[in-house]
Amino acid sequence: MTRGILVVGNDSTAFSAVAAAAHARVESIVKAVFPGRPVPGRKPASPSGGKNPDLVLPWNPASAVSARALIVGAENRLGRIDEAVLVCAPPAIRLRADELAPAELDQLADDFMKGWFLLVRELALVFRARKAGTLALVLSESALAGNKDDAPDLFGCAAAASFRAFAQGLLASSFKEPYRVLGFSSADAADEAGFADFVFKSLDDGRGAGKWNKYGKGGLFGLL
Repeated sequence: MTRGILVVGNDSTAFSAVAAAAHARVESIVKAVFPGRPVPGRKPASPSGGKNPDLVLPWNPASAVSARALIVGAENRLGRIDEAVLVCAPPAIRLRADELAPAELDQLADDFMKGWFLLVRELALVFRARKAGTLALVLSESALAGNKDDAPDLFGCAAAASFRAFAQGLLASSFKEPYRVLGFSSADAADEAGFADFVFKSLDDGRGAGKWNKYGKGGLFGLL
C-alpha cells in the first residue's frame, strides 16, 4: 500500500520543495496552503501549483472546524494519513511597530501560530487512535536573512521561535506517544531542495525521531 502523505504550510519555496520530495516517493499527495492573504509590505503570493494529480484542500488556520475538515478530507482521499509534514516558512516583515495594523497582526498570528496548534491537535487524535503515524515539523528560516542596512524584522523571527518552541515541546513528550514526531530546520535559502530531500530521507530511514534535525550548508546536519 502506498504512503498517505499530507503536506501543509504557507506558500513558499520550502513548501514547494517538500511537496516535490514527497512526489519522489508517491504519485499523489494531499496539500493545504495558507489562503492567499496579503503580507504587510509584500505582494500576495499565488498558491503553489504543479502538474501532479494532487488534491489541494482549503484550510483556515484560525478555525478548529477547518482543521478537522482538512484532516477528514485528507483521510478520505488518501485512505489514511501515514505522514503529515507541516512546513513553516515565515516571512520577514520589516516595518515599524506603528506601521502594523491590528487586523494584519491577528491574521499573521492565526496563520503562523494558532493554526499549527489546532492542526496538530487533530493529527494527534488520529495518530493516537490508530497507534501509528508520523508528524514532521519543518521550519525554514531562509526568508528571515537580511543585511545590516535592513530594518528589524518584527514578525518572522517571532513566528519561527514560536514554531520551534511548539515543536520542541512535542518532541519532548513524543516518547509517550504511539506515533513518531520529528523536527527539522534550515536557514539555507540556496538549498531548499536538499533540505526537503533530507527531511524525507530521515522519514524513509526512521532516523531522528524525537529529535530536532538541523540541516546546514553543504548538506551537513546535526541532531539537537
